[in-house]
Amino acid sequence: MKTVTIARQTVPQTAALAPMASVADTAYRTLCAEYGACMTTGELVSAKGLCYGSKGSAELCRITAAERPMGLQLFGSEPEFIAEAVKRILPFAPDWIDLNMGCPVPKVVNQGAGSALMKTPQLAEDCLKAAVKAAEGKCAVTVKMRIGWDAAHINAVEFAKRMESGGAEAIAVHARTRTQYYSGNADWSQIAAVKAAVSVPVIGNGDIASGADALRMYRETGCDLVMVGRASYGNPWIFSEIVHAVGGKPFTQPDVETRLREMLRHIRMILNHSEKTEQLAMREARKHALWYLRGYPGAAAFRARSAGLCTYADAEQLVADYLASRAELRRE
Repeated sequence: MKTVTIARQTVPQTAALAPMASVADTAYRTLCAEYGACMTTGELVSAKGLCYGSKGSAELCRITAAERPMGLQLFGSEPEFIAEAVKRILPFAPDWIDLNMGCPVPKVVNQGAGSALMKTPQLAEDCLKAAVKAAEGKCAVTVKMRIGWDAAHINAVEFAKRMESGGAEAIAVHARTRTQYYSGNADWSQIAAVKAAVSVPVIGNGDIASGADALRMYRETGCDLVMVGRASYGNPWIFSEIVHAVGGKPFTQPDVETRLREMLRHIRMILNHSEKTEQLAMREARKHALWYLRGYPGAAAFRARSAGLCTYADAEQLVADYLASRAELRRE
């Protein structure tokens, strides 16, 4: 299988897992890596929070061997805090450090960070240069960006050129504007334009929901790697599907029993990696549970019960009841 070197990591040219705050935690990243995600990135870490000694921010920097190669992602809009945060991240031994310049959520944007930096390219470049200087060559610094603030202000190519000149060793492009959030169609032509404009590796992100989509993005944009985000919700198999597609092999989707068995394993992984009580950890597991049966008969009722899971035993009972109801329907 063809390989590609991105952020000093040589990986199969298959698909990376996108960084997703409050979703892609240690358990999630590990599971996706098992199924073929060639690179993973941690959840969004506040540069300022890390500098101020936030325990929560520091916990987000933990890396396990099963998740590598893995980067840690910072957000912020003040170069001095970015630089100090990079110095504090280095002891966690990330394989690279990513600067988030694409997050659309108000609590990030209102700080002038995330996709707000698309409106202030000079500040974005200053933040990047501060990060590169603080890293002292110990690991690569990369950038994840959008294509612009809104449809009237698409500046992906110009922005990407600044990031390259500022020292970014790879650029991931989510092909939507900030005002789109995650709606509408991703404009892959902007990924192609960025790829043609810079010499560093370009990672394409947006609307990859199948192996066929991944092949089409490679073909249409010339990107060095594709990145999968929301399509992996309750579906870590998408990475296996992409591996098969890249290798020209057929892929068989998992059956319901396999999905539910893996859902329970995913929940066990969440519990094993959490320092919280079972009840609190299960609150985090609920959203993952309700994603596993999207599109299947009885999924609505399954989701409703998933929202109330309090213990692992509750999850086991939910699965048992669902499978029993399917068996009853088949007998009728």
